[in-house]
Amino acid sequence: MKTSRPVHIHRFFATAALLLASGLGWAGEEDESAWIHTIKPQFFGERVIDESGSVIELTAPYRAEDPALTPIQITAKIPQTPGYYIKTLSLFIDNNPVPFSARFDLTPDSGKADLAMRVRVNSYTHVRAIAETSDAKLYMAKAYVKASGGCSAPIGTDIEAAMARMGKMKFKLEGNALNLSQPNQVQLLISHPNITGLQMDQISRLVKPPHFVDTLKVSFNGKPLLSAQTDIAISADPNFRFFFKPDQAGELKAEIKDNLDNRYAFSQTVSP
Repeated sequence: MKTSRPVHIHRFFATAALLLASGLGWAGEEDESAWIHTIKPQFFGERVIDESGSVIELTAPYRAEDPALTPIQITAKIPQTPGYYIKTLSLFIDNNPVPFSARFDLTPDSGKADLAMRVRVNSYTHVRAIAETSDAKLYMAKAYVKASGGCSAPIGTDIEAAMARMGKMKFKLEGNALNLSQPNQVQLLISHPNITGLQMDQISRLVKPPHFVDTLKVSFNGKPLLSAQTDIAISADPNFRFFFKPDQAGELKAEIKDNLDNRYAFSQTVSP
């Protein structure tokens, strides 16, 4: 699957201006045109995508309280086993300036392929999760979200503080201890402003250039658990909830890189 990031920000604003000028406004509710004509052909070509809901489920608010912090949860309906598992989960937000939001590579060691995070939603849109299983089949779940302005929401007045803590990370285990040989839910919290390139600095009144986490790797005792390629839709101070299935105590390690090639790493020992 292609995973390039077509950040057509200027094209997005030009299209918006034309729509407004012509009186057409934004795409109507439940509009599928972006997916059908652009996103699916670019990322999946002619491949068949099953929408039966047999493999994954996507949960998102119908009307987001905060479009810059919209909670998204992907729930797997199959276990992660060496013989059959969800290999990748990709997230798309159709009407965002950059529809590609994230791609997660998973392993059988996760035990469960559930994921949760917070995203930015810029206008009324479908949010889609696409799972590829280890037998190379594709499955989609989608939800319609009413929100606007999430990608251009003001940065706020504490940008200096946000930059000062950039790169700090922490793992939080559900129950604060491992349960061996069964999936454990863990949350990774990352300090990073994740600036979209569409946001105005509240003090300078200038639009800040994009500065966001674009790569994530999580390992346990040196063995890969989860890796991700992410884009501007992931919220400021990203946090990801996922599962892993350990058989002993050990070290969880997170490594991130942002689009300016800043790199950070954090390790945390966890035990039963």
